Amino acid sequence: MTANESQITQIYSSEDAQSILQLAIARREEAGELSRVQLFEIAAELGISEQDILAAEQQWLANRGEFQEKLAFNSYRRAKLRKNFIKYGIVNTFLVLLNLAGSHELSWSLFVLLTWGLGLALNTWNVYQTEGEEYEQAFGRWRLKKQVGESIGTAADKFMKWLQS
Repeated sequence: MTANESQITQIYSSEDAQSILQLAIARREEAGELSRVQLFEIAAELGISEQDILAAEQQWLANRGEFQEKLAFNSYRRAKLRKNFIKYGIVNTFLVLLNLAGSHELSWSLFVLLTWGLGLALNTWNVYQTEGEEYEQAFGRWRLKKQVGESIGTAADKFMKWLQS
């Protein structure tokens, strides 16, 4: 079998073809960057209609925006978790010292330390889970809260401008 015959008979799944094309595009001398015109030219050469590439571009933009929002959401959750760890450390240090000063042994403060610690451990587990239905629900609540806050801020700005005019 010649090289030409093996090239003709070789069949790739769409995922494999996509991976090969992504690697080929990334190897371009232009550091993997393509202009929008070049993207449309490549799509035309591959037999992809302009409507399909436009729809794919819109979907990519939406996914990229959601990805950025999820990064912000994850950072928010981790910052909140750090604050909870700091509170846990400060309050429980005080309670343990108070317990030791009062009775010279760990009694009731150990219960608070362990109970709060268990809740904090479960919260930590939850914060680092970035997939699943529970994560998506938490992300949706955070996104809605953020959008409502932005809407209220925008309305307040408009109201203040109206008062000043």
